[in-house]
Amino acid sequence: MSRRLRSAGAAVASAHAITGPIRADRRTKDLVKRLQPGDIAVIDHEDLDRVAAESLVRAEPAAVVNAARSISGRYPNVGPLLLAAAGIPLLDGAGSGLIDACEEGAPGTLVGSVLRVGRKEVAQGVRQTLDTLEVSYGESERNIGPALEAFVENTATFIGKEAHLFLPGSLEIPPIGLDLTGRHALIVVRGADYRDDLRLLRQTGYLGEKRPALIGVDGGADALLELGLRPDVIIGDFDSVSERALRCGAVLIVHAFPSGAAPGAARLEDLGLDYLRFEAPGTSEDIAMLLADHHGAELLVAVGTHSSMVDFLDKGRPGMASTVLVRMMLGPKLVDAKGVSRLYQTTVRGRDLLGMVFAALLTVAAFSIVSEPVRLLLRSIWYRFT
Repeated sequence: MSRRLRSAGAAVASAHAITGPIRADRRTKDLVKRLQPGDIAVIDHEDLDRVAAESLVRAEPAAVVNAARSISGRYPNVGPLLLAAAGIPLLDGAGSGLIDACEEGAPGTLVGSVLRVGRKEVAQGVRQTLDTLEVSYGESERNIGPALEAFVENTATFIGKEAHLFLPGSLEIPPIGLDLTGRHALIVVRGADYRDDLRLLRQTGYLGEKRPALIGVDGGADALLELGLRPDVIIGDFDSVSERALRCGAVLIVHAFPSGAAPGAARLEDLGLDYLRFEAPGTSEDIAMLLADHHGAELLVAVGTHSSMVDFLDKGRPGMASTVLVRMMLGPKLVDAKGVSRLYQTTVRGRDLLGMVFAALLTVAAFSIVSEPVRLLLRSIWYRFT
């Protein structure tokens, strides 16, 4: 029996109904913090991205009900397919007022395309399957042109208006008390495949050999702690990082916006923790890279960051234009962790192994020819057998 059915409060599912406590939130990353196996997750997340879907799958809800469309067709987002592949029922397009109609912890029932909270029907939607989602995914692959065009236009507008803010000397970059000159900097974002990438870097020996400076971007700090590594710097708005990470001894840097707003400062002040401010446009992962580069890092190795076209569209924010600009500025100093792990992987080919054995035998034979004691020993053994 699966862990979902064994867990306390797990949903009771049959061919007609799925029941469980309701957990609702407009922000999926906030919802998963309190989501328990067997709950019915109610979200409002158009174009459900891969990272959010993976966090839902790990939480093992009985079902997911989305007020918005999990795949709108603007671009091919894989998130909904991950839910379907994990066997989690998905009700889609249930309506904008759904979150307000759901009482936290109330008993919920999903029957076909209808969601009830208690005895009240609160929403109807489209019951998705892996087949229906694959059809939508295929259509979105053909429709990606307009989404890509809009992103490129936004990037060009951003570069025209705000590129000067990223030029050397334009940003006031805080000191971190670390000399990164000649060192590698490992920048960890809790994005796609971050766990696998970190494990590969450890297994291949990169972390032990290079001993890079460790920079966690928000929840990336917890990813490092999970692996037994202590981050040197944590940077972001601190909305998805644990208190344990905040108290691990790392330098804390709040990402403040050009307007002066610093959303993460209030939390650190409530905890009584010292912090620095880094005022800059763009995303926290962008300024983490600029920080490491400014302090002399020789190479920036990125884990879980946004690097592909779909990654940028998945993020769904105009600010992702700054990510393109920062990567253009850093050029070859920035590499993806997957590339580093492949470089460090060592495999022994069969012909190489045979060559080593042959070389060893050749060495023994040469030693035998030139060594009189060894020749006497070999002659003695030969005489015994003959």
